[in-house]
Amino acid sequence: MQSITLRFLAPQGAQPQAGRVAGGTVLRWVDEAGFACASAWARGACVTEFVGGAHFVRPIRPGDLVEVHARLAYTSDSSMCLAVEVRSGGVQGAPLEDVAHCVVAYTAVDAQELPRPVDAWSPDTPGDIALAQRVKAHIDAARAAQ
Repeated sequence: MQSITLRFLAPQGAQPQAGRVAGGTVLRWVDEAGFACASAWARGACVTEFVGGAHFVRPIRPGDLVEVHARLAYTSDSSMCLAVEVRSGGVQGAPLEDVAHCVVAYTAVDAQELPRPVDAWSPDTPGDIALAQRVKAHIDAARAAQ
């Protein structure tokens, strides 16, 4: 599966900070959506390799409808790199608004937790190619800074 969208209501008991869902909770949702997408693509176990470039645009309020969309940007021998977008809004049907976006990478692992190969995915539309270039540039820059 090259993309997945999770939709749910932000829990009322999500330990709001000043009436907002904490950023760490939002990042957990990002990881859950990314993990589901990567695990489906790898058809097996994956581990989180990288989460970066998290940019928060607006808060999520408890009770908001939340949508977390993870999509494959590119693959390497054993890794899947994804772009994840979070949107939210009221449940009354108003359009959802951007909340956050980031880049995540997962490594497929075998029973001994060693990296294992995954199927290659190549972007084919101009939008997918541009996304792959942005995600790759972000991850390469973060690795070079280490």
